[in-house]
Amino acid sequence: MRLDKFLKVSRLIKRRTVANEACDAGRVLVNGRPAKASLNVKTGDTIEIQFGTNSVKVEVLDVAETVKKDDAKELYRYL
Repeated sequence: MRLDKFLKVSRLIKRRTVANEACDAGRVLVNGRPAKASLNVKTGDTIEIQFGTNSVKVEVLDVAETVKKDDAKELYRYL
């Protein structure tokens, strides 16, 4: 699954266009490297998102095309 779509489905970022812009600005790192929005995300990857001065680091546990809002937190875990 594309990185921008995973960020939206997992609700780490609210909208896909915002996820796209964050990737283009270099604020999203996958496995320690800046990632483009088209990068394929797989189970076991670590994603770090920089929001201003704050940073969120998660590990991908599952990849699903669609999930309910309550189940979105099961796609990743915080590190």
